[in-house]
Amino acid sequence: MKGWYKYFIVAVLIGGTIYGLNVKTTSIEEKRPNIIYVLADDLGYGDIAIYNPEGKIKTPNLDAMGSAGMIFTDAHTSSAVCTPTRYGIITGRYNWRSPLKSSVLTGNSKALIPKKRTTVASLLKKEGYETAFIGKWHLGWDWALKNPGLESGEGWNPEDFDNIDFSKEVKNSPKTLGFKYSYGHCGSLDMAPYVYVENGMPTMVPDSVTESKTKYGWWRKGPTARDFDFDDVTPNFFRKSFGYIKEKAKGKSPFFLYLALPSPHTPILPTDEWKGKSDLNPYGDFMMMIDAYMGQLTEVIRQAGIEDNTMVIFTSDNGCSPAAKIDEMLAKGHSPNGILRGHKADIFEGGHRVPFMVKWPAKIKPNTKSDKTICTTDLLATCADIVDVELEDDEGEDSFSFLPLLTNPASKDYLREATVHHSINGSFAIRKDNWKMIFCPGSGGWSDPKPNSEGIGELPKFQLYDLSKDPREENNVYGQFHEVESALTRLMVTYIENGRSRVGEKQKNDPEGYGTKDWKQLEVFYN
Repeated sequence: MKGWYKYFIVAVLIGGTIYGLNVKTTSIEEKRPNIIYVLADDLGYGDIAIYNPEGKIKTPNLDAMGSAGMIFTDAHTSSAVCTPTRYGIITGRYNWRSPLKSSVLTGNSKALIPKKRTTVASLLKKEGYETAFIGKWHLGWDWALKNPGLESGEGWNPEDFDNIDFSKEVKNSPKTLGFKYSYGHCGSLDMAPYVYVENGMPTMVPDSVTESKTKYGWWRKGPTARDFDFDDVTPNFFRKSFGYIKEKAKGKSPFFLYLALPSPHTPILPTDEWKGKSDLNPYGDFMMMIDAYMGQLTEVIRQAGIEDNTMVIFTSDNGCSPAAKIDEMLAKGHSPNGILRGHKADIFEGGHRVPFMVKWPAKIKPNTKSDKTICTTDLLATCADIVDVELEDDEGEDSFSFLPLLTNPASKDYLREATVHHSINGSFAIRKDNWKMIFCPGSGGWSDPKPNSEGIGELPKFQLYDLSKDPREENNVYGQFHEVESALTRLMVTYIENGRSRVGEKQKNDPEGYGTKDWKQLEVFYN
């Protein structure tokens, strides 16, 4: 063989190999889905018709999304209230391992998640994803201060915001946690300050103070920017999301969008088009409005030509709130939390069992259903599984990939052993198989029997329910199944002491913060 020809053949082979590798890499990249995670706020298990055929709220678009993919019947948030659940979604770690051991943050709270902690956004960003947060943050960030040496109040009173310099950049905002684009407000929509922050900068300096005391549409008194129209906040977030999807669909990189709605949480503000449409109350109208916007979201994805390989998740951060006037809706035949006991804030199922649906045409067959118990902390491990990244020991300590379930609803490759629930006052429960053990005598929240209420000391100190026989949690069998009780208690203590529930090296829980000195909720395990 002539020398030049030999080198030519070698060059072709090498080039072909390189080309083949490039094709393979491109193929892998093309298979990575866009991921859109839509988190509703205070939406109950019974508020979507596909979950509650007896319900009175029409949700044709969400029903269609569920029918086109998979619905989970036994999905849970890691907490029964806003901030803690959002912490778990972003970090894959139970909220009670953070410094916040109970309750929620305000619009004036410091950032809860440190920069060093891996988040869903930072993991996907490293893997080449475009990443965005749009909506209600409620995980704290660090406002610029006029006088850094002056201590401000917690954020429940209007004067607590007097020291904020709204003309300067916010520190430790979503963009420091992996979100390349971010736009939203700090706390709940009923928590001041009412200011949009885009990529770390307030979009306007507030020039007025507003307050609403209406029955459904109330919000606390506080500084308000001129571009912050309460009635338009939810539509605004959807419009921003539509624009983001259209833009990123034209690019070569996959994208992750975390759309955190402030609704149907208070203030309950359906737009004029939807007022009175549910024949229930404004909450029902608000739900129908959200459903309509989810229909528009689906259409934007379809028109962008990315529907087949876009995974859309829709869920809620906890159960329906009594602020929705649940009794009014029950009187008209609609139960926002379905047959479940309790509501937002409670350790009972109505506090933390939520709708959870996933649409991903390339992977999920239509009209599929999984009865596996999953948790909202599972997003991080699922995303890591999608991009074939192995989590380190100090990442996603309570996160388990549900990716195997999307193609096989009964898959044994979903490795969650048990799930820990948490109420607003920091009470614990643990769920394994059909058994749920609650480590307090009442709701741990806002429904009866409330913590420290009259007569609660006469109740059994713990609760045990077999949810396969008693889904309404009406028959407390604590004291009748000692082996089950001992095993669940040991497992709960192990999860606490190991700093993790996923297999791996022992980790430390964060020390108490936000004004708490003693993690008093642990006393029940050691007395």
